[in-house]
Amino acid sequence: MSDASTSATATALVPYAPSRRAHLTVRVLQIVLALFFGVASAAPKLIAHSSATESFDTIGFGHWFMYAVGALELAGAIALLIPVLSGLSALALIGLMIGAFVTQLTAFDGQNALTPVVLIVPLAAIAWVRRNHTAELVALVRGRV
Repeated sequence: MSDASTSATATALVPYAPSRRAHLTVRVLQIVLALFFGVASAAPKLIAHSSATESFDTIGFGHWFMYAVGALELAGAIALLIPVLSGLSALALIGLMIGAFVTQLTAFDGQNALTPVVLIVPLAAIAWVRRNHTAELVALVRGRV
């Protein structure tokens, strides 16, 4: 093998370690987003606040869907704070935000469609920086650790 291919292979095997600044920045993002998803987003759905019930009535899926979305948001918020789950949680919440974006476009004529898009950006940063945690989780699930 050439020196270039050897160094590329060695680089691929070395896990990514974020800088201290990146780690702290992403940790703050995780906490802020966990508070947002847990308190501002999930709580109104889980307590059936009138603003949430009206929105889900407009969507037309019923209140069971409101509770399901609220539970997913709360689970994602909690998982954002657990190191080995943080990357996967960010990916799952991105999926939820894609669904919210589509719903905003179709059921609400795009009235608040930018909100889920704005939330996807820091979630993607978390997923990227915490990708080693996601790899660890996959290895744990596969029984390799």
